[in-house]
Amino acid sequence: MPHDDKYYVGRTRAGAVEAFGELVDRYGGRVYSLVARIVGNREEAEELAQDVFVKAFVHLGSFREQCSFSTWLYRIAWNTAISATRRRRLRGLPLDEKLADEGQDEWFDEGPDDDRRLERLDAALSTLPPDERALVLLFYTEERSVEEIAAITGLSRPNVKTKLHRIRKKLLILTGDER
Repeated sequence: MPHDDKYYVGRTRAGAVEAFGELVDRYGGRVYSLVARIVGNREEAEELAQDVFVKAFVHLGSFREQCSFSTWLYRIAWNTAISATRRRRLRGLPLDEKLADEGQDEWFDEGPDDDRRLERLDAALSTLPPDERALVLLFYTEERSVEEIAAITGLSRPNVKTKLHRIRKKLLILTGDER
């Protein structure tokens, strides 16, 4: 029977390093997906996702449990990926490569133009800055609450709501789906 995150955090802090592996198994895919959406490159995302778990393991002692472990972990993933995109931008490499994962189909109801709309959405998402892409991912794909997104990103709740509203409007314009 699987235990909750607190159990594995506590066991890892007590020296049972293998307990951290359970957390990696539980969140590895989601962390990779978030990082991949931000950096837009599969290979870089794999490396950064590993970095996220190394950082989480090394700094597990500083986890104060004021939020859930997953929120804390996503915060590390967010900061790691955003820092990587900033470094890459400073080196002059293009930021907008093909998005790494599927999942946008959850944003539209099925209809006769669904495939075309998804193609337009995919193209529009690739033009967004990495932090905006990540906000969309967290809210729609990961189904994180505004409160959790605020904790992950360090933004205020009202700022998260405002940014999501503006991003939705931008996506409607970019997809040519203005209503």
